[in-house]
Amino acid sequence: MNTRIRRTAVTLAAAAVLPLALSACSGSGSDSTSSDSSTKASVSASDDGMAGSGSTASADQPFGTACSAVPKTGAGSFDGMAQAPVATAASNNPALSTLVAAVKKAGLVDTLNNAQNITVFAPTNDAFAKIPKATLDKVLNDKVQLTKILTYHVVGQKLTPKDLEKGSFDTLEKSKVTTSGSGESYTVNDSVKVVCGNVQTANATVYIIDSVLMPTG
Repeated sequence: MNTRIRRTAVTLAAAAVLPLALSACSGSGSDSTSSDSSTKASVSASDDGMAGSGSTASADQPFGTACSAVPKTGAGSFDGMAQAPVATAASNNPALSTLVAAVKKAGLVDTLNNAQNITVFAPTNDAFAKIPKATLDKVLNDKVQLTKILTYHVVGQKLTPKDLEKGSFDTLEKSKVTTSGSGESYTVNDSVKVVCGNVQTANATVYIIDSVLMPTG
């Protein structure tokens, strides 16, 4: 009986080892090359599909007509801004110098830099230039009003372009901003355009906009 069991075990072991040996042999032959080629072709086709789809390939990249004005290297570049908290990052971008000056006047630098996972709608210098100088000077010298306006540009969560397609979000000022759009074209409060969006900083996502947002309350 014991002899029969041993023979059966040997037979089963051989049957199990044989396919593995054949598989190992075929792995070093043309089948493996064919398999590798087909895998590479599949990956290549997938990559080409992503590149061709546009929005998929650029889902994590900044977009918009004004992005070309952002420095290519240094602290004010996209890579540089991604390493710094949002107020510091903005101070390194020449197109946002008026906003940075306003943030400093309102005493919000530390508040913005220490916040986590926020979204900032950042008006360009040209956006502030649309406001009559006398009005702008008055606001800049009224800390309460300035703080109200600036905090209206901040949402307490990180918003992706997908989130902006049709959304309504609470701001730190306590009222809401609305967004709409698709692809690389988005507006805030129906008329303010995102000119360079999805810019990453160490603690925030920034959407650079062409006008200053005004709270209604």
